[in-house]
Amino acid sequence: MTLISFVVPAFRVQGYLRECLDSVLGQPETDIEVIAVDDCSPDASGDIIDEYAARDQRVRSVRLPENVGLGPARNIGLDRAVGEYVWFLDGDDWLTPECLTEVAERLRATRPDVLLVDHVRTHWNDSATRSAMAEVFPESPGAETFRLRDRPEAMHLLHTAWNRLVRRDFLVDLGLRFAPGWYEDVSFSYPVLMAAQRIGVLDRVCVNYRQRRAGAITRTRGDRHFEVFPQWHRVFHLIDEWGPATEALRPAVFERMIWHYLTVLGNGQRIAPELRPAFFAQITADYERWLPPGGYPVPDGVEGVKHRLVASGRWRTFSALRAASRARDVARRQARTARRTVGPVARRGARLTRDGLLREYYRAELRRPVDPTLAVYAAYWYRGYSCNPAAIYEVARRLAPGVRGVWVVRRDRVDSVPDGVEYVVAGTPAYYRVLARARWLVNNVNFPDFVRKRPEQVHLQTHHGTPVKVMGLDQQRYPIGAGRMDFAGLLRRVDRWDYSVSANSFSTQMWDRAYPATYTTLEVGYPRNDRLVTAGPEEVRRLRVEFGLHPDEQVVLYAPTHREHLPGYRPPFDPDRFVRALGDSGRLLMRSHYFHDRDRRPGRPVDWERVRDVSGYQRVEDLYLVADVLITDYSSAMFDYAVLDRPIVLYAPDWEAYRLARGVYFDVTAEPPGAVATTFADLVDLFRTDEVRSDTAADARARFRRRFCTLDDGHAAERVVRQVFLGEPSGRSSRC
Repeated sequence: MTLISFVVPAFRVQGYLRECLDSVLGQPETDIEVIAVDDCSPDASGDIIDEYAARDQRVRSVRLPENVGLGPARNIGLDRAVGEYVWFLDGDDWLTPECLTEVAERLRATRPDVLLVDHVRTHWNDSATRSAMAEVFPESPGAETFRLRDRPEAMHLLHTAWNRLVRRDFLVDLGLRFAPGWYEDVSFSYPVLMAAQRIGVLDRVCVNYRQRRAGAITRTRGDRHFEVFPQWHRVFHLIDEWGPATEALRPAVFERMIWHYLTVLGNGQRIAPELRPAFFAQITADYERWLPPGGYPVPDGVEGVKHRLVASGRWRTFSALRAASRARDVARRQARTARRTVGPVARRGARLTRDGLLREYYRAELRRPVDPTLAVYAAYWYRGYSCNPAAIYEVARRLAPGVRGVWVVRRDRVDSVPDGVEYVVAGTPAYYRVLARARWLVNNVNFPDFVRKRPEQVHLQTHHGTPVKVMGLDQQRYPIGAGRMDFAGLLRRVDRWDYSVSANSFSTQMWDRAYPATYTTLEVGYPRNDRLVTAGPEEVRRLRVEFGLHPDEQVVLYAPTHREHLPGYRPPFDPDRFVRALGDSGRLLMRSHYFHDRDRRPGRPVDWERVRDVSGYQRVEDLYLVADVLITDYSSAMFDYAVLDRPIVLYAPDWEAYRLARGVYFDVTAEPPGAVATTFADLVDLFRTDEVRSDTAADARARFRRRFCTLDDGHAAERVVRQVFLGEPSGRSSRC
C-alpha cells in the first residue's frame, strides 16, 4: 500500500502549482501518490497537471468538467486515493525540503489517526512567520499520541486541512466529507480531531503557507464570508450526533467558534463596513444558540470584552471600541512618521531645482483632463523605438487611426526614431505633459516611480521576453542576482498595470507569481514576433542584401544575455576561431545585451570581413530574419527566434553558477531549443560536425516550439489593439 496520497486541488494557481508539485515529487520519500484535481480552472492549471502526470507515474490527473469548489474537489481526490494516509495540500502552498522523511518515519512508528505538522506563513516579501505550534505546545509531545479531550489545546492550531495527515480508513469509516462553500476546512478539521483516538504532533515545519498578495479569499471582500456560519453549524450538529463521546469538548469548540467569527469580522479585507452589523448580529445569534449549558472558558483582557459584547448583542459599543483602537494605532504610526520627518519645509525648498519644478509641472498637468486620443509608448527605459510597443504602435496606427501615438526616448536615442513617428525627449516638459494626460501608457518595462495612475488611464505592460531567469518577487530568493532591488517599489509599479501581455502559457504562469496584482492577462503571443511570421522570402533576401550578406553564406547570430550578478562578464567566445570553424562561407553577427548600450567595447577579431558587431542595430527582428542559426545562452532571444523554426544552439558555459546565483524557472539545458554546448570547444565542434542541424536537435526544437510558440501566428499585435484600444473582446475563451 502507498503510504501517503497527496490530494492537490487546483483552481487559478497556475503561477504556483509547479512549485507545489515539485516540492512533493522532489522529496527523498517516494512511497507516495499525487492526485491533482483540476477544478475546471480557467487558467493553465489543468495543462500543468497533465504535463506532470505524463512524466511521473506517481501523479494522477483528474480534470473536472465543471467547477465544484475546493471542498468537493478534495472529496473527489479522496475517493481516488489509495494511500494509507491522505494529505490535502493546496496548489499554491509547498512542502519544505526533505520534510517527508520525518513525516513518514513518524507515521510508520506510531500509526496515528491524525498527524499534525507545523507550518510557516510565507509572505510576498519572502519573510516567514512561525505558526502557533510553539505557544500551543511549549514542550513538544514527542512521539506520544493522545485524544483531543486529553490535550484540547490542539484546537488552537490553525484549523486547516493541509497541516494534518489523516488515516484514510479512519476518515472513510467516519464518513466525513468536505462541505461545499468557503471556510470548508472548519467542518472537516475540528471533527477529525474530535473523533480521533490517536493524534500525533510533529514539531517540524513541513508546509509553506503562501500569503498571496492577490487572489486569496482572505483578501476578497464580499458576503460569501457569511458562509463561515453554516460551516460551524455543521461542527455542532456532529457534536450532537456523536453524543457523549464529544460532548465534553463542546465548551472548547464553542470558544474556538467565537474566536474565529471575531477574527473574520476584524479583518477589514473580508467584511465590508456595510455588512459588519449583520455579521455581528449573526455572531450573537450563534452565541445564544450554541452556548454550552455550563458555560465556556471566556478569554481574559480585551478578547474577553469582545466576547461579552457579543453575548449582549451590543454592536454599537463593539464598533466604537474597534474604531478607538484603530485610531490609537493610526496616531502611533503618525507619531513615528513625524519623528522621522525633520525639516520638511526646508527640504521642499531644496527640491525646487529644475527636476523639482518639472515634477511640480507634472502634478499640475495631472489636474487637467486626460486626452482621450493620446497614447504614449516607450521601450527599454527610453532606449528607442522597438520591441512589442513598436509592433503595437504600428497596428494601432492602422486599426485605431484616431489614436495619436507619441514615443518617449532618451536624448541620445532620438536618431533611432523612424521618420514620421512623433516623440518627446525624456525629462522635458513635453515628456511630463504626455505622461500626465495620456489615455494609454504602453511600455515593455515599468514607467518611473513618480508616474501616477489616473483612474481614466490604461497601463499596458507588454514585457520583453519569455523568462528563463526568475523575475519580480521570485528574485527575493536569489539575493546575489537581485542586488538592491526594491521589491515594495516594484509592487507599487505593478499595481499600475491594467493589462499584461503574455507570449505563451508558461510566461503567464510565471508572471502570475512574479507580479501578483489585479491586472488582466492578454495571453496572445508577442506582438514583436508578428513580423517573424509574416516576413516572406523576398523581405529576407532584401535584408540580407542590406547587410551585405550573400545568399549562399551561413549567417550565425550570437546573442548572449547579461549577468546582473557579474557586471562586465562575457562568456568565453573567440570570434576568429569560431568563423574559421564555419568555413569560407560563414559569417558571424555578434549582439550584446541592451544593458551594455553605453559601454560597448567590441573586441577586435582578426577577420573583420566575416565578423560584425550588430549591438547597436535597433530592430533585433531584422537580425533574426537574416540569421540561419542563433547561438544564445539564457536570453529570451531563443523563444523569439524559435518562431522561425531555424536551428538554435544553447551555449551555456556557466549554467550551474548562473542557475544557483540568478535563479531559473526551468532547466533550459534539459529542455533546450536545439543542440547544447557547455564549453567553447564543444560549441565549435557542433558547427564543424553540423550537429546543429541533426535530427536530435530538430526534435528538441520541435518540442520547444510546441511549448512556447503556438500563439505566434502573426496577429498578436492586432489582438492587443482590438482589446485595449478598441474595447473588442480578444476572442480567446476560457474553458469554464
